[in-house]
Order: sequence, then C-alpha cells, then structure tokens
Amino acid sequence: MSKKADIFIIESLSPDDEGNGRFEGQVISHVARLHGKQPAYRYVRTRDAFEKAIKAFLRSDFRYLHISAHADREGIATTNQDEVSNRELAEMLGKRFADRRLFLSACSIVHEQMAADIIPATGCYSVVGPRQDIGFAEAAVFWPALYHLMFERDARAMSRATLATNLKKVAMLFDVEIGYYARSASRKSGFSTDILKG
Repeated sequence: MSKKADIFIIESLSPDDEGNGRFEGQVISHVARLHGKQPAYRYVRTRDAFEKAIKAFLRSDFRYLHISAHADREGIATTNQDEVSNRELAEMLGKRFADRRLFLSACSIVHEQMAADIIPATGCYSVVGPRQDIGFAEAAVFWPALYHLMFERDARAMSRATLATNLKKVAMLFDVEIGYYARSASRKSGFSTDILKG
C-alpha cells in the first residue's frame, strides 16, 4: 500500500496539561493543515486507548507517526499513568511500521537503546525526538517549525538528508538536543546515529 506524507498524531497528557490546554498535537495539526495536509489526531488517556490508536494508525496509509506524551528513558506514560515501555511500543508497531517515521515529543525518551528496541524490530526509517527534558512551550514551537520546514521543502516526502538539515536548524533555534536514529543496512546495530545540538 502506498503511504501518504501526512501525520497521525497520538497525544496523552497529564491532567494538569489537560486542564491548562497544553495540547501540542492540536498545534501541529493546525500547521499541517496550513500546508494542505489532512492530519489525524487521537487523544488518549489509557494504555488500552493508546494501543487502539496505534492499531488505527497501522491500518491507515499515513507515513508519519507523532506521539506526544510524558516519558522517561524507559518509555511513555498515558494520562492515567499507564506505562508503555519502548519494547512494548516496538511490539505494538510491529512490521507494519516498516518504511515509516516515528517522531516522539516526550522528555528524554530518544536514545541509542530506544532506537535499538524500535528500528530493527519494526524496519521503520527513523526515530526522532529530544534526548533531554523539554518544556511544553519549546515542544509546541519546535515540532510545528520542523513540520513547516519539511512540508515547505517537499510536501510529498521526507528525505533523510532534508530531515537531518531541518532538525539541525530547529535544534539550534530552540536550543534543544535531538536524537535522529535512521535505519542503516550497513551498520551492525541496524541504524545510524545523529545527535543534533542547539
């Protein structure tokens, strides 16, 4: 099935974030629509709802999965504090995630072991996200800026080189450290590593 260059967003925030209207995914959706995209947005509060949203994404023809949630190095947490480890996320995504890209807006979650859990198991093109804690205000401008640059350059695809270039630009602009792990058949680990710093 041919994939379309559009974003499927899954968001799960803390009750405090909810109460204060900190819905990063809605900001990203708005920017994507300005570029003529038709993003999908799912807000979930439990692990069960998160897994159902993942299944909906896998049934779709969307090429990019963006997950916005609280996290640590081991995995993400839903609103109700259900945990999804990095390995469990890889199992949920499975081989149907091959040739797609994963963007994670979640504190400190993207690192080498996380990439090792996700990329070889799924065959995805890449995993991208912050390697440090990142505030809501930073995330809410970082991701829309990245997607704007990507869609402005080419609305039909995200090339590896262009993604690396634009990640470097926004990492410098917003002073964040971003991990960009890309599938690589030539490396023993199965992926290459780029650490892009502000």
